Order: sequence, then structure tokens, then C-alpha cells
Amino acid sequence: MVTTTLIGALLVVCGLLYMAGVAVYRGSLSEPHLSNGEPAGLEPPHRGLRFLGLKANWPGLLVAAIGALLLLLPLA
Repeated sequence: MVTTTLIGALLVVCGLLYMAGVAVYRGSLSEPHLSNGEPAGLEPPHRGLRFLGLKANWPGLLVAAIGALLLLLPLA
């Protein structure tokens, strides 16, 4: 019972860390191009919120969901 709880907690944490890693390492936040001789800023206009989508995060969501089920298993 204790081992399933620990494994479930570990899986939830690993899933969250995976999703955070996907968001952080997706690409650089700044581009080297200049507009009118001045830096364009830190956020390029094409980045958007795609890094929060299901396509990139499904492995992390799956691992976290399995961990959540293992955490709920002792309650049933």
C-alpha cells in the first residue's frame, strides 16, 4: 500500500517534470534578427501557446494520470 502511493507520487512528479521540460526546451525565446536596427524583443511573434498543447505533452499527461490512479487505488 505504501509502495503504490510512493510510486504514484513519483509518476505524478515525473509527468509534471516532463511537461515542464517540454515547455522550457521547446525553442529559444529570442531571435537574432533586428527590426529597424533595434532588437525585436524577447518573445518572437510566432511562438504562441503551442507548447501547452496535447500533442507535445501527451507522454507527461499519461504518466501523471497513471500516477494519479495509483494514488487513488488505496482509497478504493
